[in-house]
Amino acid sequence: MFYYVLKYVLLGPLLRLLFRPRAEGLEHLPVKGAAIVAGNHLSFADPLLMPAVLKRRITFLAKAEYFTAPGPMGRLIALVLRGAGQISVDRSGRPAAQAAIREGRGVLMKGDLLAIYPEGTRSPDGRLYKGKVGVAVIALDAHVPVIPCAMVGTFQIWPPGRVLPRRRPIVIRFGEPLDFSRYAGTEHQEAVLRAVTDEITYAILRLSGQEYVNQYAADVKAGQAQGRRRRSSTAPALRSGPNGRPL
Repeated sequence: MFYYVLKYVLLGPLLRLLFRPRAEGLEHLPVKGAAIVAGNHLSFADPLLMPAVLKRRITFLAKAEYFTAPGPMGRLIALVLRGAGQISVDRSGRPAAQAAIREGRGVLMKGDLLAIYPEGTRSPDGRLYKGKVGVAVIALDAHVPVIPCAMVGTFQIWPPGRVLPRRRPIVIRFGEPLDFSRYAGTEHQEAVLRAVTDEITYAILRLSGQEYVNQYAADVKAGQAQGRRRRSSTAPALRSGPNGRPL
């Protein structure tokens, strides 16, 4: 119930007014029945704006950090996600990942739409990063089509590090459904999971026009954080003069 109050009364009208999201390819989404919508992930705005252009309810697998983000906007996002029944994903290890897969499978078994970001985290620089195979595991296990989706412009309105979003139009582009039934019986093979994930990622790439990076975004972010810590630890300390000012 609260999902539809948010969508049609509280949040949806405001989002449509501020960002004027334009949807392309809505005809590729099923009117009923289960499907996965797999998209690029550029911004905090992504899970807020996609539902605004869909007639059907959609459930997101959202990383747990979104539910504990600091600041007023972080609390607002957490409130919206919880109120809309979105699923918190703990990324701390394999058992947590398996729990997320079970949750996602449960959504699909009810005949609903499930949204997944194969990259697993927001892009640090607006490029498209290598997808993780969780999306393939769920798609092959549930025997459902995957609709690729490209968020275009959300990195510009709300990139990492920005407190409040900019106001500008965005485009949400949906592609033709991907059918992976040809892999029936081989869904536990690592090579198959990688091939399916790469096909989904390439379909997103064609829709978004982003530059592709054959690395996991989480690894790139970890490297950037390590570099910042290293620079901070090796920066020379400022010497103070008699008046307390730096020399």
